[in-house]
Amino acid sequence: MKEARAALRYAKATLDFAVEKKVADKVEGDMRDMVSVITENKELQSVLASPVVNGKAKKDALKAIFKGSHEITVGLIDTLAENKRIEMLQEVALKYIILFEKMKGEAIAFVTSAVPLTAALEKKILAQVAKITGNKVTIENKVDESIVGGFILRVGDLQYDASVASKLNGLKREFSNSL
Repeated sequence: MKEARAALRYAKATLDFAVEKKVADKVEGDMRDMVSVITENKELQSVLASPVVNGKAKKDALKAIFKGSHEITVGLIDTLAENKRIEMLQEVALKYIILFEKMKGEAIAFVTSAVPLTAALEKKILAQVAKITGNKVTIENKVDESIVGGFILRVGDLQYDASVASKLNGLKREFSNSL
């Protein structure tokens, strides 16, 4: 919980600075790149979370991976490294995107499903989420076969888990508690 609040503070400070410099759109693009690269690369996640790898090596690796990013984005990497919070980079980037979308009156729905969404299903999800949030919504679909079936929907700080894996885990807990 403490790290989520810290990530939100870093994201808010970065967004405020980017808005002041009138480059919030560019930084948002960098944040989207960071989220997708870190999400898709398990080795990078391991390196960022590892206490064995020193902060300078993590910072240098991130700067090399995200070479060409805006100076504010590079400054965020430096700040997180200096404060020994570099493992929070993905969460900070997600919070930045959420804050930026909220500032623009838009929302982004992250949908994790076992198979890619069809156009018809994507349209239904967009309509429901727009009705709930009252904002214009865009969808980012991530395929994760480990959820077996169903989906996980995340909009801002709200999450709805309708995955088969979650239901199976719930049943498993009920059985083990009743023995």
